Amino acid sequence: MDRTDAAARYENLALPDTSQEAWRFTDLSGFDPDSFGRNGQVGGHSPDTSMLDIELAGVAVVSEDGIDVERAPDGITFEPLADHERLGTLVGADDKFTAHNAAGWQHGLLVHVPKDIVLEQPLYVRIANTTEDGALFWRLLIIAEEGARFSLIEEYASSAPDLHGYTNAAVELFVEQGAKLEYVSLQNLSRETWHFATHHARVERDAELDWVAGGFGSKKGKTRIQNDLAGQGATSRVTGAYFADGSQHLDYDTFQEHIAPNTTSDFAFKGALRDTATTVWRGMIRVEREAQKTNAYQENRNLLLSRDAHADSIPGLEILANDVRCTHGATLGQVDREQLFYLMARGLSRAEAERLIVRGFFQDVLDRIELEPVREALADALEARIPSA
Repeated sequence: MDRTDAAARYENLALPDTSQEAWRFTDLSGFDPDSFGRNGQVGGHSPDTSMLDIELAGVAVVSEDGIDVERAPDGITFEPLADHERLGTLVGADDKFTAHNAAGWQHGLLVHVPKDIVLEQPLYVRIANTTEDGALFWRLLIIAEEGARFSLIEEYASSAPDLHGYTNAAVELFVEQGAKLEYVSLQNLSRETWHFATHHARVERDAELDWVAGGFGSKKGKTRIQNDLAGQGATSRVTGAYFADGSQHLDYDTFQEHIAPNTTSDFAFKGALRDTATTVWRGMIRVEREAQKTNAYQENRNLLLSRDAHADSIPGLEILANDVRCTHGATLGQVDREQLFYLMARGLSRAEAERLIVRGFFQDVLDRIELEPVREALADALEARIPSA
């Protein structure tokens, strides 16, 4: 779909509302995407700080002003995205927000790693909104050719903690036969930025996708994550960790699509909430008729640190094959008062005790993360959300 068609589709589609099942718990009242300025406006300075301290093979920085590839490793494509034959084949213009992205994006990144290339250090891209009342449309296309192995980290940030903005991201990941991609997406936008993102991966025969999603910032929006297990022996693992406080609202919509036989998917999301924050996780496992011997798992666990916080979890299964193993789980719980009392009786402040409880709650999902600097950064970010006094 070209930009003109996408723009027409965007104009014709109404903003989603709570009468739609996928948006039942995410009310967009008060949000007008057309009220935000487009890409190309002169913004402020991109934030210099990152959640990560890690040696990198390639670095790119994106803002409303454009994309700057600061360095790229030899032998791979790590460059601004233009037209490409695979662009839009996984994330098209099917809804209001993907149509808006397809019509309006200007700054994107193409990452193409050739056959059997192994990168020892990760690639990194920082997407930073810097313009007050601005809109930033972001597009990422990753192709891991047969046998390639590498990691890519994308980090969403804002130039100020109270910056009003609108970000819209579309990410397409192609993991070819026998390749392994570790994809890390960290969202740490300002508390006044609306964030909508659609991430879609296709994993081919005997390929492996290891995905980490961290959610800490933004005001409200929705993040969609879909993995298509398209080749026999394909494996995907998605690990999500999020923390919402104040009046934040985080919404994750995950979809595990098993197309080929003997495929495996493992989705584990954990979240902590305090104050009046709310979260939504909606997960679906779908197994097609030909996808026998599927092994799929999904779970969502939430820890409430205040009485007024609220989390909704909606797991789902749609199984058309008859020889599969599919399981799911969802739990919601308050901080254990006995644990809190035990720790505070031994001299810890309430904040210190809550930090230990939060760390223990998230430890099993943190242990799933292969990149140690990413694991440490997420742990630090989670613990830092507990007030010190």
